[in-house]
Amino acid sequence: MQQQQLLQARLMKCLSCSHSHLPLPPPPPPPFSSLQRFASSQPKGQWQETETKMELCVAKVILKKGKTQLFKDGSPMVYSGAIDRIIGRPPPKTGDIVLVADGTEKPIGWGLYNSVSMFCVRLMQLEEEATRDPSCALDMEKLLETRINAAVELRRGLGLPSATTNAYRLVNSEGDRLSGLIVDVFGDLAVVASSAAWVEKYKSKVKACISSIDEINHIHWRPSVEILKEEGMDAADLKELHPSTCPQRTKVIENGISYAISLEGQKTGFYADQRENRMFLSTISYGQRVLDVCCYSGGFALNAAKGGAMSITGVDTSLPALELARENIALNNLDPEKTSFLREDATVFMKGALSRNDSWDIVILDPPKLAPSRKER
Repeated sequence: MQQQQLLQARLMKCLSCSHSHLPLPPPPPPPFSSLQRFASSQPKGQWQETETKMELCVAKVILKKGKTQLFKDGSPMVYSGAIDRIIGRPPPKTGDIVLVADGTEKPIGWGLYNSVSMFCVRLMQLEEEATRDPSCALDMEKLLETRINAAVELRRGLGLPSATTNAYRLVNSEGDRLSGLIVDVFGDLAVVASSAAWVEKYKSKVKACISSIDEINHIHWRPSVEILKEEGMDAADLKELHPSTCPQRTKVIENGISYAISLEGQKTGFYADQRENRMFLSTISYGQRVLDVCCYSGGFALNAAKGGAMSITGVDTSLPALELARENIALNNLDPEKTSFLREDATVFMKGALSRNDSWDIVILDPPKLAPSRKER
C-alpha cells in the first residue's frame, strides 16, 4: 500500500512538471463597451470587422495614465495635456465625433473634437450614460434635442417662466451638459451665446430645438467672437447671412421687477444667472447704504431700492448701460433721489472713495474679466 502511494505521488509530480512547460492559454478578448457596440452599427466605412476584433476607423482619443477619473467625475473638457495619443487615419477634424478612451483603449465616453482649441474634446456622453440611454449614443443631433428638452423641463419644475419672472437662463453650458452653449430667455425672445466651434456647426439644430419651445417666438444668435477665434473659427464665418428680425430691445420681469434690456449690451443683454443673488440682496438692504460697482443696467441696484435701501450708488464705465439703469429706475417707479449712477472707472472710483474715507454698508462688486486673454494676463 505504501509503495502504491509513492508511485501515485511521483506520477502527479511528473504530470505537474509537464504542464508547467505548456504555454498558458490566451486571455479572452475584452467585451465590447456599449459605445463600441453602438458604433458597430454606424454606416459602413466607420468600422470594419476582422476575425479577431472590431477595428475603429474613426478616431479614438487615448487619455494619459491617471487622467481618466477626472472626466468620469464630470469634467467635460478634455485638454490637450491629458491626451496620450490619437488613434485613427485620417486624423479627426474639428467638429468630428470621437471616442475618448482610457490607457487600455476602452472608451469612457464620446465627444466632439477640436484640432485647434486647448480643449481638444468636449465630452458629450459617458459610457455608462450611453448604456442607460442608447438613443443618443454617437448622435449629436439627438443628444442636443434630449438635453435642451431636459433643460426646459427642469426650469418648468422650478416654476420658470412665471407671472413674476419671464427672464431666466434656459441652458447653462456645462450645467446642462452642453459645454459652450448658453441660452437666456427674455419673454418670447431667446438669446443664444455660442462659445464653442461645435455650437456653430450644429447651429441649425440648436435653433430648431429652441424654436420648438412654445413660449419662444424670436431667436437672437450671439457668437462670442474672441473665444471662437481661439476655437479656430474665422470671424467672417460668424456673421449672420440673413439679418436678424428680432427686436434689439425688450422688456422683462424678474422677481416682480421690470427691466429694459438691450440685445446690443453685454453678454446676452442681461445677467440672468444672478437672479437669486439679486433677490437675496433685496432682503438685506432695508435702511442700508449700498454701493454697486460695475452695475451695468442696475440689476442689483434696483433690488436694493426695492428692498428699502437708504441710498444706492451705481458705478460703471458704459454710458448705454447707465442710461438703461436710469430707465429701469423710472420703469419701476422708484425714487430717483435715493439712487445715483456714476460713469467712472471702478478702480479710479474706489481709490477716490478711499481718499475721502467714504463707506457703505453693502458693496456689490461683479467686475468683467480682468485678464480676458492669456496675452493680457
